[in-house]
Amino acid sequence: MRILIVEDDAETSQFLARGLGELGHNVATASDGRDGLFQATDGDFDAIIVDRMLPGLDGLALVRMLRAAGHATPILMLTAIGGIADRVEGLEGGADDYLVKPFAFSELAARVNALGRRPVSQVETARLSVGDIELDLHRRTVHRAGRKIHLQPREFALLAELMRNPRRVMTRTMLLERVWDFDFDPKTNIVETHLSRLRAKLNAGSDEDAIVTVRGAGYMIRSG
Repeated sequence: MRILIVEDDAETSQFLARGLGELGHNVATASDGRDGLFQATDGDFDAIIVDRMLPGLDGLALVRMLRAAGHATPILMLTAIGGIADRVEGLEGGADDYLVKPFAFSELAARVNALGRRPVSQVETARLSVGDIELDLHRRTVHRAGRKIHLQPREFALLAELMRNPRRVMTRTMLLERVWDFDFDPKTNIVETHLSRLRAKLNAGSDEDAIVTVRGAGYMIRSG
């Protein structure tokens, strides 16, 4: 499994990363909430472990943002607070499981494995085609001029949104709302970073930029 650990305590983070790595998992780490949010939206993880109290963006807010953005990745929340109200708040906020510190590593590993066995939600069946780009929402595949392109989940969602609006300029705010479901500006270059990566993958081997930047306005997919 590919697992993201969002934990600000370096000792705990290293302990979990080492233990899960020894079990054969591929582990990434983040030391604050904002970096955790960026990595979670950028990567294709099978499970996410989130500490309840984080600097920058607390764990509960991080989980709520991921769920609001449509991320169904299973999340295990860690907390030093064992109160029932706190656990209920975390679960209602979108966490799939809750573990109170201190905990036995064997229990955490078992809970993570259980989360990884949960079935993935079925996605909408539809195809989008703009210019020489074809996107299949059901199979989650992308081709440009017959060449298969491998995209990360957020890159795929970003391309799908642009292709749903082929003759419309999509502003940064619109993309934040529709792709990330943010009703505020997180003060990061998250849109620009994902667009840059998406462009590089789409344009490899092609002389024409698939995405047009409309200076001062936003972005649109090239339709012809």
